[in-house]
Amino acid sequence: MNQNQLIEEAKTAMAMKPGQEARVDYEYIRHGVINIFMANEPLKGKRFTEVTELKTKKEWANFIKQIADRQYPKAKKITLVMDNFKTHSASAFYEMFDPQEAKRLWDRFEFVYTPKHGSWLNMAEIELHVLNGQCLNRHIPDINKIREEVQARQSSRNNRNSKINWQFTNREARVKLKKLYPSIND
Repeated sequence: MNQNQLIEEAKTAMAMKPGQEARVDYEYIRHGVINIFMANEPLKGKRFTEVTELKTKKEWANFIKQIADRQYPKAKKITLVMDNFKTHSASAFYEMFDPQEAKRLWDRFEFVYTPKHGSWLNMAEIELHVLNGQCLNRHIPDINKIREEVQARQSSRNNRNSKINWQFTNREARVKLKKLYPSIND
């Protein structure tokens, strides 16, 4: 999950001329923020994104439902690693859907939460970082343009089966995150 500002340039930049660098006025007009949900299947090089106006339980529950029903309709259990954000809870399903549907969705997933201050362990966060570097690191004024850009990058990376080269091992995790792992004293 990622938030981006909707930013419009207040003044058009002056193009570069011979002997003169481009001139950019850093004044801008802020049009609010949007949210980007990201899920990825790292071994297949696939990612799924959704751009929403808000970051609430409702949007999260709908995104998770799409993963279950559109991306993996035949999967019995889906493992989803995610951060500890307050909207990521069973109550989101029960607030959004009828009890039977909420239970059906909750039971389809195994939710694994990254440690606090450990979002860098979440591969979707890596994908969001790539997305930011590819298209969201500039001023974009409206949500529809961001949706276009995000969809184009998602399709491009999915078509190339771009995978994450994850090299963090359990042994390294136990050293780096030793406070989070129990120790056994013989």
